Amino acid sequence: MRRRLVISYLLLMVLVLIALETPLAMTLASRETDRVRADRLADATRFASLAGPALRGGSTGPLQSELRSYDDLYGIGAAVVDRDRRSVVSSARFHSAVGTAEALDTALAGQQVSGPDSVWPWADAPVVVAAPINDGGEVLGAVVTVSPATDVRRTVTGWWLALAVIGLLAVLACVLTAFGLAGWVLRPVTELDAVTHEITEGDRGARVQHHLGPPELRRLMTSFNTMADAVSDVMDRQRAFVAHASHQLRNPLTALRLRVEELGPSLTDPEGRTEHRLALEETDRLALVLDALLTLARAESQENERVVVDAADVAASRVAAWQPLARHRAVTLGLDAPDTPVYARTVPTAVDQALDALIDNAVKFSGAGGVVTVTVSARDGGVALEVRDTGPGMTESQLGQATERFWRAPDVQNIDGAGLGLTIAAVLVDASDGRLTMRAGTPRGLVAGLWFPTPDDGPCDDADGAGPPAPARLPAAAS
Repeated sequence: MRRRLVISYLLLMVLVLIALETPLAMTLASRETDRVRADRLADATRFASLAGPALRGGSTGPLQSELRSYDDLYGIGAAVVDRDRRSVVSSARFHSAVGTAEALDTALAGQQVSGPDSVWPWADAPVVVAAPINDGGEVLGAVVTVSPATDVRRTVTGWWLALAVIGLLAVLACVLTAFGLAGWVLRPVTELDAVTHEITEGDRGARVQHHLGPPELRRLMTSFNTMADAVSDVMDRQRAFVAHASHQLRNPLTALRLRVEELGPSLTDPEGRTEHRLALEETDRLALVLDALLTLARAESQENERVVVDAADVAASRVAAWQPLARHRAVTLGLDAPDTPVYARTVPTAVDQALDALIDNAVKFSGAGGVVTVTVSARDGGVALEVRDTGPGMTESQLGQATERFWRAPDVQNIDGAGLGLTIAAVLVDASDGRLTMRAGTPRGLVAGLWFPTPDDGPCDDADGAGPPAPARLPAAAS
Protein backbone atom coordinates (compact mmCIF):
# COMPACT_ATOMS: atom_id res chain seq x y z
CA MET A 1 0.00 0.00 0.00
CA ARG A 2 2.89 2.37 0.75
CA ARG A 3 4.21 1.87 -2.77
CA ARG A 4 0.80 2.68 -4.24
CA LEU A 5 0.50 5.86 -2.20
CA VAL A 6 3.99 7.00 -3.18
CA ILE A 7 3.29 6.28 -6.85
CA SER A 8 0.03 8.25 -6.63
CA TYR A 9 1.76 11.25 -5.06
CA LEU A 10 4.61 11.03 -7.57
CA LEU A 11 2.25 10.80 -10.55
CA LEU A 12 0.33 13.84 -9.33
CA MET A 13 3.57 15.78 -8.85
CA VAL A 14 4.84 14.86 -12.34
CA LEU A 15 1.56 16.00 -13.91
CA VAL A 16 1.74 19.31 -12.06
CA LEU A 17 5.36 19.83 -13.14
CA ILE A 18 4.52 19.04 -16.76
CA ALA A 19 1.56 21.44 -16.67
CA LEU A 20 3.74 24.22 -15.20
CA GLU A 21 7.11 23.73 -16.88
CA THR A 22 5.96 23.01 -20.45
CA PRO A 23 4.41 26.49 -21.01
CA LEU A 24 7.38 28.06 -19.19
CA ALA A 25 9.87 26.25 -21.44
CA MET A 26 8.02 27.35 -24.56
CA THR A 27 7.89 30.94 -23.29
CA LEU A 28 11.63 30.95 -22.60
CA ALA A 29 12.40 29.66 -26.10
CA SER A 30 10.12 32.27 -27.71
CA ARG A 31 11.55 35.08 -25.60
CA GLU A 32 15.14 34.23 -26.47
CA THR A 33 14.25 33.91 -30.16
CA ASP A 34 12.40 37.27 -30.13
CA ARG A 35 15.41 38.94 -28.56
CA VAL A 36 17.73 37.67 -31.30
CA ARG A 37 15.25 38.49 -34.08
CA ALA A 38 14.83 42.07 -32.77
CA ASP A 39 18.61 42.53 -32.65
CA ARG A 40 19.09 41.19 -36.18
CA LEU A 41 16.19 43.28 -37.49
CA ALA A 42 17.78 46.44 -36.07
CA ASP A 43 21.04 45.58 -37.83
CA ALA A 44 19.22 44.92 -41.14
CA THR A 45 17.36 48.24 -40.85
CA ARG A 46 20.63 50.11 -40.32
CA PHE A 47 22.16 48.42 -43.39
CA ALA A 48 19.04 49.29 -45.39
CA SER A 49 19.47 52.98 -44.48
CA LEU A 50 23.06 52.84 -45.74
CA ALA A 51 22.19 50.87 -48.88
CA GLY A 52 19.66 53.38 -50.26
CA PRO A 53 22.15 56.09 -51.24
CA ALA A 54 24.64 53.44 -52.38
CA LEU A 55 22.15 51.95 -54.80
CA ARG A 56 21.15 55.39 -56.11
CA GLY A 57 24.70 56.58 -56.59
CA GLY A 58 26.23 53.26 -57.57
CA SER A 59 28.95 53.55 -54.92
CA THR A 60 28.90 50.34 -52.84
CA GLY A 61 32.37 50.55 -51.32
CA PRO A 62 31.37 51.86 -47.86
CA LEU A 63 28.45 49.37 -47.73
CA GLN A 64 30.77 46.50 -48.64
CA SER A 65 33.12 47.55 -45.84
CA GLU A 66 30.24 47.65 -43.33
CA LEU A 67 29.00 44.16 -44.29
CA ARG A 68 32.53 42.72 -44.15
CA SER A 69 33.16 44.18 -40.70
CA TYR A 70 29.77 42.93 -39.48
CA ASP A 71 30.55 39.47 -40.80
CA ASP A 72 34.01 39.37 -39.22
CA LEU A 73 32.78 40.67 -35.86
CA TYR A 74 29.60 38.63 -35.39
CA GLY A 75 29.97 35.80 -37.89
CA ILE A 76 26.64 36.69 -39.49
CA GLY A 77 26.27 36.68 -43.24
CA ALA A 78 24.48 39.62 -44.88
CA ALA A 79 23.63 40.62 -48.43
CA VAL A 80 22.04 43.47 -50.38
CA VAL A 81 19.93 42.69 -53.43
CA ASP A 82 18.19 44.97 -55.88
CA ARG A 83 14.56 44.84 -56.88
CA ASP A 84 15.40 42.16 -59.48
CA ARG A 85 16.93 39.93 -56.77
CA ARG A 86 20.43 40.47 -58.13
CA SER A 87 23.07 40.46 -55.42
CA VAL A 88 24.64 43.89 -55.15
CA VAL A 89 26.88 43.37 -52.09
CA SER A 90 27.33 40.31 -49.81
CA SER A 91 29.64 39.25 -47.00
CA ALA A 92 31.94 36.25 -47.13
CA ARG A 93 29.77 34.05 -44.87
CA PHE A 94 26.48 34.81 -46.54
CA HIS A 95 24.66 31.85 -48.05
CA SER A 96 21.11 31.28 -48.98
CA ALA A 97 19.26 29.18 -46.36
CA VAL A 98 15.81 27.78 -45.86
CA GLY A 99 13.35 30.68 -45.75
CA THR A 100 15.65 33.19 -47.46
CA ALA A 101 13.60 33.39 -50.69
CA GLU A 102 10.33 33.90 -48.80
CA ALA A 103 11.94 36.58 -46.62
CA LEU A 104 13.19 38.46 -49.75
CA ASP A 105 9.73 38.31 -51.32
CA THR A 106 8.22 39.91 -48.24
CA ALA A 107 10.99 42.54 -47.97
CA LEU A 108 10.73 43.51 -51.66
CA ALA A 109 7.02 43.95 -51.03
CA GLY A 110 7.96 46.65 -48.54
CA GLN A 111 7.63 44.77 -45.22
CA GLN A 112 10.13 43.66 -42.62
CA VAL A 113 10.27 39.95 -41.90
CA SER A 114 12.12 37.66 -39.47
CA GLY A 115 11.92 33.97 -38.70
CA PRO A 116 11.48 31.44 -37.23
CA ASP A 117 9.05 32.29 -34.44
CA SER A 118 10.88 30.07 -31.92
CA VAL A 119 14.20 28.26 -31.98
CA TRP A 120 13.98 24.77 -30.42
CA PRO A 121 16.96 22.80 -29.10
CA TRP A 122 16.49 20.10 -31.73
CA ALA A 123 16.06 22.51 -34.73
CA ASP A 124 19.09 23.64 -36.81
CA ALA A 125 17.42 26.24 -39.10
CA PRO A 126 19.14 29.69 -38.99
CA VAL A 127 17.52 32.99 -38.08
CA VAL A 128 16.67 34.84 -41.33
CA VAL A 129 15.85 38.57 -41.22
CA ALA A 130 15.06 40.82 -44.21
CA ALA A 131 14.31 44.55 -44.43
CA PRO A 132 13.30 46.62 -47.49
CA ILE A 133 15.52 49.42 -48.86
CA ASN A 134 13.29 52.47 -49.33
CA ASP A 135 14.16 55.72 -50.99
CA GLY A 136 11.40 58.28 -51.25
CA GLY A 137 8.71 55.65 -50.87
CA GLU A 138 10.19 53.46 -53.58
CA VAL A 139 11.59 49.98 -52.79
CA LEU A 140 15.03 49.76 -54.35
CA GLY A 141 15.96 46.36 -52.95
CA ALA A 142 16.33 44.47 -49.70
CA VAL A 143 18.87 43.61 -47.01
CA VAL A 144 18.89 40.01 -45.73
CA THR A 145 20.91 38.50 -42.86
CA VAL A 146 21.33 34.80 -42.08
CA SER A 147 22.34 34.13 -38.44
CA PRO A 148 23.36 30.71 -37.12
CA ALA A 149 20.97 29.61 -34.35
CA THR A 150 23.67 27.79 -32.37
CA ASP A 151 23.87 30.37 -29.59
CA VAL A 152 20.11 30.59 -29.34
CA ARG A 153 19.76 26.82 -29.15
CA ARG A 154 22.49 26.67 -26.50
CA THR A 155 20.74 29.30 -24.39
CA VAL A 156 17.34 27.65 -24.76
CA THR A 157 18.84 24.24 -23.97
CA GLY A 158 20.45 25.68 -20.84
CA TRP A 159 17.13 27.08 -19.67
CA TRP A 160 15.41 23.77 -20.33
CA LEU A 161 18.11 21.82 -18.49
CA ALA A 162 17.70 24.15 -15.53
CA LEU A 163 13.95 23.51 -15.58
CA ALA A 164 14.59 19.75 -15.78
CA VAL A 165 16.95 19.88 -12.78
CA ILE A 166 14.43 21.92 -10.82
CA GLY A 167 11.75 19.37 -11.78
CA LEU A 168 13.93 16.44 -10.71
CA LEU A 169 14.67 18.11 -7.39
CA ALA A 170 10.96 18.71 -6.93
CA VAL A 171 10.22 15.07 -7.76
CA LEU A 172 12.90 13.90 -5.31
CA ALA A 173 11.47 16.13 -2.61
CA CYS A 174 8.02 14.79 -3.46
CA VAL A 175 9.24 11.19 -3.18
CA LEU A 176 10.86 11.82 0.21
CA THR A 177 7.78 13.67 1.43
CA ALA A 178 5.50 10.96 0.03
CA PHE A 179 7.43 8.19 1.81
CA GLY A 180 7.27 10.12 5.06
CA LEU A 181 3.58 10.89 4.64
CA ALA A 182 2.74 7.33 3.58
CA GLY A 183 4.69 5.98 6.55
CA TRP A 184 2.86 8.33 8.89
CA VAL A 185 -0.51 7.34 7.44
CA LEU A 186 0.20 3.60 7.24
CA ARG A 187 2.13 3.13 10.48
CA PRO A 188 -1.10 2.57 12.47
CA VAL A 189 -2.31 0.10 9.84
CA THR A 190 1.01 -1.78 9.97
CA GLU A 191 0.90 -1.93 13.75
CA LEU A 192 -2.76 -2.99 13.64
CA ASP A 193 -1.81 -5.86 11.32
CA ALA A 194 1.05 -6.94 13.61
CA VAL A 195 -1.10 -6.77 16.76
CA THR A 196 -3.88 -8.71 15.03
CA HIS A 197 -1.41 -11.51 14.25
CA GLU A 198 -0.15 -11.46 17.84
CA ILE A 199 -3.69 -11.78 19.18
CA THR A 200 -4.39 -14.57 16.68
CA GLU A 201 -1.30 -16.43 17.90
CA GLY A 202 -2.58 -16.27 21.49
CA ASP A 203 -1.20 -13.04 22.97
CA ARG A 204 -4.51 -11.55 24.05
CA GLY A 205 -2.73 -8.74 25.92
CA ALA A 206 -1.34 -7.16 22.72
CA ARG A 207 -2.70 -3.69 21.99
CA VAL A 208 -2.18 -0.94 19.41
CA GLN A 209 -0.63 2.44 20.21
CA HIS A 210 -3.55 4.78 19.54
CA HIS A 211 -1.49 8.02 19.34
CA LEU A 212 0.00 7.28 15.89
CA GLY A 213 -1.17 8.49 12.48
CA PRO A 214 -4.01 10.79 11.43
CA PRO A 215 -7.00 11.41 13.72
CA GLU A 216 -9.30 9.03 11.79
CA LEU A 217 -6.87 6.12 12.25
CA ARG A 218 -6.31 7.06 15.89
CA ARG A 219 -10.02 6.65 16.49
CA LEU A 220 -9.85 3.30 14.69
CA MET A 221 -6.97 2.19 16.92
CA THR A 222 -8.88 3.22 20.03
CA SER A 223 -11.94 1.33 18.82
CA PHE A 224 -9.82 -1.74 18.04
CA ASN A 225 -8.29 -1.72 21.54
CA THR A 226 -11.74 -1.37 23.07
CA MET A 227 -13.00 -4.28 20.97
CA ALA A 228 -9.95 -6.40 21.88
CA ASP A 229 -10.51 -5.66 25.59
CA ALA A 230 -14.17 -6.61 25.29
CA VAL A 231 -13.43 -9.84 23.41
CA SER A 232 -10.67 -10.79 25.84
CA ASP A 233 -12.95 -10.09 28.79
CA VAL A 234 -15.75 -12.18 27.28
CA MET A 235 -13.37 -15.07 26.62
CA ASP A 236 -11.97 -14.89 30.14
CA ARG A 237 -15.46 -14.84 31.59
CA GLN A 238 -16.53 -17.77 29.42
CA ARG A 239 -13.54 -19.89 30.36
CA ALA A 240 -13.84 -18.92 34.00
CA PHE A 241 -17.51 -19.86 33.93
CA VAL A 242 -16.79 -23.26 32.37
CA ALA A 243 -14.00 -23.94 34.85
CA HIS A 244 -16.02 -22.78 37.87
CA ALA A 245 -19.16 -24.56 36.76
CA SER A 246 -17.25 -27.80 36.17
CA HIS A 247 -15.55 -27.49 39.53
CA GLN A 248 -18.65 -26.51 41.48
CA LEU A 249 -20.78 -29.29 39.96
CA ARG A 250 -18.36 -32.01 41.08
CA ASN A 251 -19.30 -31.77 44.77
CA PRO A 252 -23.08 -32.14 44.34
CA LEU A 253 -22.45 -34.77 41.68
CA THR A 254 -20.25 -36.74 44.08
CA ALA A 255 -22.87 -36.43 46.80
CA LEU A 256 -25.58 -37.52 44.37
CA ARG A 257 -23.57 -40.56 43.32
CA LEU A 258 -23.03 -41.59 46.94
CA ARG A 259 -26.76 -41.31 47.66
CA VAL A 260 -27.63 -43.28 44.54
CA GLU A 261 -25.02 -45.89 45.45
CA GLU A 262 -26.47 -46.23 48.97
CA LEU A 263 -29.84 -47.03 47.47
CA GLY A 264 -28.45 -50.22 45.94
CA PRO A 265 -28.76 -52.62 48.93
CA SER A 266 -32.38 -51.58 49.47
CA LEU A 267 -33.42 -52.50 45.95
CA THR A 268 -34.74 -56.01 45.51
CA ASP A 269 -36.55 -55.73 42.20
CA PRO A 270 -34.35 -56.80 39.22
CA GLU A 271 -35.60 -53.92 37.10
CA GLY A 272 -34.85 -51.51 39.93
CA ARG A 273 -31.28 -52.85 40.20
CA THR A 274 -30.83 -52.38 36.44
CA GLU A 275 -32.03 -48.79 36.65
CA HIS A 276 -29.78 -48.27 39.66
CA ARG A 277 -26.75 -49.49 37.67
CA LEU A 278 -27.65 -47.25 34.73
CA ALA A 279 -27.99 -44.27 37.08
CA LEU A 280 -24.52 -44.92 38.48
CA GLU A 281 -23.11 -45.14 34.93
CA GLU A 282 -24.72 -41.84 34.01
CA THR A 283 -23.21 -40.14 37.07
CA ASP A 284 -19.81 -41.53 36.08
CA ARG A 285 -20.33 -40.24 32.55
CA LEU A 286 -21.31 -36.80 33.88
CA ALA A 287 -18.18 -36.76 36.03
CA LEU A 288 -16.11 -37.54 32.93
CA VAL A 289 -17.74 -34.66 31.04
CA LEU A 290 -17.05 -32.23 33.90
CA ASP A 291 -13.41 -33.32 34.09
CA ALA A 292 -13.03 -32.88 30.33
CA LEU A 293 -14.63 -29.40 30.43
CA LEU A 294 -12.30 -28.35 33.23
CA THR A 295 -9.28 -29.64 31.28
CA LEU A 296 -10.46 -27.86 28.12
CA ALA A 297 -10.93 -24.56 29.97
CA ARG A 298 -7.41 -24.81 31.39
CA ALA A 299 -5.96 -25.71 27.99
CA GLU A 300 -7.63 -22.77 26.27
CA SER A 301 -6.37 -20.35 28.92
CA GLN A 302 -2.74 -21.33 28.34
CA GLU A 303 -0.61 -18.31 27.52
CA ASN A 304 2.48 -18.30 25.32
CA GLU A 305 4.70 -20.00 27.90
CA ARG A 306 6.91 -22.62 26.30
CA VAL A 307 8.82 -25.52 27.79
CA VAL A 308 11.22 -28.01 26.21
CA VAL A 309 10.40 -31.69 26.72
CA ASP A 310 11.81 -34.99 25.48
CA ALA A 311 8.95 -36.22 23.30
CA ALA A 312 10.36 -39.75 23.17
CA ASP A 313 10.48 -39.98 26.96
CA VAL A 314 6.97 -38.56 27.33
CA ALA A 315 5.65 -41.05 24.76
CA ALA A 316 7.32 -43.91 26.64
CA SER A 317 5.77 -42.82 29.94
CA ARG A 318 2.28 -42.51 28.40
CA VAL A 319 2.50 -45.91 26.71
CA ALA A 320 3.54 -47.42 30.05
CA ALA A 321 0.61 -45.69 31.78
CA TRP A 322 -1.94 -47.04 29.28
CA GLN A 323 -0.60 -50.60 29.23
CA PRO A 324 -2.92 -51.91 32.00
CA LEU A 325 -6.05 -50.73 30.15
CA ALA A 326 -4.70 -52.09 26.87
CA ARG A 327 -4.07 -55.52 28.43
CA HIS A 328 -7.53 -55.45 30.02
CA ARG A 329 -9.06 -54.90 26.59
CA ALA A 330 -6.76 -57.40 24.84
CA VAL A 331 -5.11 -54.67 22.77
CA THR A 332 -1.41 -54.74 21.88
CA LEU A 333 0.12 -51.32 22.68
CA GLY A 334 3.68 -50.69 21.48
CA LEU A 335 6.20 -47.89 21.12
CA ASP A 336 8.63 -47.14 18.30
CA ALA A 337 10.93 -44.31 19.40
CA PRO A 338 14.67 -43.56 19.10
CA ASP A 339 16.98 -44.18 22.05
CA THR A 340 18.28 -40.61 21.97
CA PRO A 341 16.25 -37.65 23.26
CA VAL A 342 13.95 -35.92 20.78
CA TYR A 343 13.24 -32.46 22.11
CA ALA A 344 10.06 -30.50 21.36
CA ARG A 345 9.08 -26.97 22.36
CA THR A 346 5.45 -26.83 23.53
CA VAL A 347 3.14 -25.36 26.11
CA PRO A 348 3.21 -27.30 29.39
CA THR A 349 1.61 -30.78 29.30
CA ALA A 350 0.75 -30.50 25.59
CA VAL A 351 2.54 -33.68 24.51
CA ASP A 352 1.33 -35.92 27.33
CA GLN A 353 -2.30 -34.72 27.28
CA ALA A 354 -2.52 -34.96 23.48
CA LEU A 355 -1.02 -38.48 23.56
CA ASP A 356 -3.44 -39.47 26.34
CA ALA A 357 -6.41 -38.43 24.19
CA LEU A 358 -5.12 -40.22 21.09
CA ILE A 359 -4.05 -43.43 22.89
CA ASP A 360 -7.34 -43.52 24.81
CA ASN A 361 -9.35 -43.36 21.57
CA ALA A 362 -7.09 -45.88 19.81
CA VAL A 363 -7.32 -48.44 22.63
CA LYS A 364 -11.04 -47.81 23.09
CA PHE A 365 -12.01 -48.32 19.45
CA SER A 366 -9.49 -50.97 18.35
CA GLY A 367 -11.36 -53.76 20.09
CA ALA A 368 -10.03 -57.13 21.29
CA GLY A 369 -7.04 -58.27 19.27
CA GLY A 370 -6.32 -54.77 17.98
CA VAL A 371 -2.86 -53.23 17.68
CA VAL A 372 -1.94 -49.68 18.66
CA THR A 373 1.52 -48.32 17.82
CA VAL A 374 2.98 -45.03 18.99
CA THR A 375 5.95 -43.73 16.94
CA VAL A 376 8.27 -40.80 17.61
CA SER A 377 10.63 -39.31 15.00
CA ALA A 378 12.28 -36.08 13.88
CA ARG A 379 10.56 -34.80 10.75
CA ASP A 380 10.05 -31.55 8.81
CA GLY A 381 12.29 -29.56 11.14
CA GLY A 382 10.32 -30.63 14.22
CA VAL A 383 9.14 -33.64 16.21
CA ALA A 384 6.44 -35.96 14.84
CA LEU A 385 4.41 -38.40 16.95
CA GLU A 386 1.90 -40.84 15.46
CA VAL A 387 -0.69 -43.07 17.06
CA ARG A 388 -1.73 -45.82 14.64
CA ASP A 389 -4.55 -48.26 15.42
CA THR A 390 -6.40 -51.09 13.68
CA GLY A 391 -9.90 -49.98 14.60
CA PRO A 392 -12.79 -49.14 12.28
CA GLY A 393 -11.37 -45.71 11.43
CA MET A 394 -13.44 -42.73 10.26
CA THR A 395 -14.84 -41.48 6.99
CA GLU A 396 -13.63 -38.25 5.35
CA SER A 397 -16.59 -36.25 6.67
CA GLN A 398 -16.07 -37.66 10.17
CA LEU A 399 -12.37 -36.72 10.09
CA GLY A 400 -13.40 -33.11 9.45
CA GLN A 401 -15.72 -33.11 12.50
CA ALA A 402 -13.56 -35.10 14.89
CA THR A 403 -12.14 -32.09 16.78
CA GLU A 404 -15.52 -30.41 17.35
CA ARG A 405 -16.66 -30.21 20.94
CA PHE A 406 -18.92 -33.05 22.11
CA TRP A 407 -18.94 -34.58 18.63
CA ARG A 408 -19.06 -38.38 18.46
CA ALA A 409 -19.47 -40.68 15.50
CA PRO A 410 -23.04 -42.01 15.11
CA ASP A 411 -21.96 -45.65 15.45
CA VAL A 412 -20.09 -45.17 18.79
CA GLN A 413 -22.69 -43.32 20.83
CA ASN A 414 -22.90 -46.20 23.31
CA ILE A 415 -19.16 -46.17 24.06
CA ASP A 416 -17.94 -44.24 27.11
CA GLY A 417 -16.57 -40.76 26.40
CA ALA A 418 -17.39 -37.06 26.49
CA GLY A 419 -16.40 -36.11 22.94
CA LEU A 420 -13.82 -33.60 24.19
CA GLY A 421 -10.54 -35.54 24.02
CA LEU A 422 -9.58 -34.56 20.48
CA THR A 423 -10.79 -31.00 21.10
CA ILE A 424 -8.43 -30.66 24.07
CA ALA A 425 -5.57 -32.15 22.03
CA ALA A 426 -6.23 -29.73 19.15
CA VAL A 427 -6.25 -26.71 21.51
CA LEU A 428 -2.95 -27.71 23.13
CA VAL A 429 -1.30 -28.43 19.77
CA ASP A 430 -2.43 -25.09 18.32
CA ALA A 431 -1.16 -23.25 21.40
CA SER A 432 2.21 -24.93 20.83
CA ASP A 433 2.36 -23.81 17.16
CA GLY A 434 2.07 -27.47 16.17
CA ARG A 435 -0.24 -29.53 13.97
CA LEU A 436 -2.80 -32.26 14.59
CA THR A 437 -3.62 -34.43 11.59
CA MET A 438 -5.75 -37.51 11.12
CA ARG A 439 -5.99 -39.84 8.16
CA ALA A 440 -7.26 -43.28 7.35
CA GLY A 441 -4.83 -46.13 7.98
CA THR A 442 -3.88 -48.91 5.59
CA PRO A 443 -5.61 -51.33 5.26
CA ARG A 444 -7.85 -50.11 8.07
CA GLY A 445 -7.80 -48.06 11.23
CA LEU A 446 -6.80 -44.49 11.92
CA VAL A 447 -3.46 -42.66 12.00
CA ALA A 448 -3.45 -39.59 14.27
CA GLY A 449 -0.35 -37.43 13.95
CA LEU A 450 1.14 -34.71 16.16
CA TRP A 451 3.88 -32.30 15.10
CA PHE A 452 5.69 -29.89 17.42
CA PRO A 453 8.51 -27.43 16.69
CA THR A 454 11.99 -28.05 18.03
CA PRO A 455 13.73 -25.63 20.43
CA ASP A 456 15.82 -24.31 17.53
CA ASP A 457 12.69 -22.82 15.93
CA GLY A 458 12.53 -20.05 18.50
CA PRO A 459 13.42 -18.93 22.02
CA CYS A 460 12.52 -21.24 24.87
CA ASP A 461 12.15 -20.85 28.60
CA ASP A 462 15.38 -22.70 29.39
CA ALA A 463 18.33 -20.48 30.10
CA ASP A 464 20.68 -22.03 27.56
CA GLY A 465 17.99 -22.92 25.02
CA ALA A 466 19.51 -26.39 24.58
CA GLY A 467 16.70 -28.27 26.26
CA PRO A 468 16.71 -30.28 29.48
CA PRO A 469 19.10 -33.15 30.14
CA ALA A 470 17.89 -36.49 28.91
CA PRO A 471 15.75 -38.07 31.65
CA ALA A 472 15.65 -41.75 32.40
CA ARG A 473 13.66 -43.56 29.73
CA LEU A 474 10.61 -45.48 30.89
CA PRO A 475 10.35 -48.76 28.97
CA ALA A 476 7.03 -49.66 27.45
CA ALA A 477 5.62 -52.80 29.00
CA ALA A 478 4.76 -55.64 26.71
CA SER A 479 1.07 -56.27 26.26
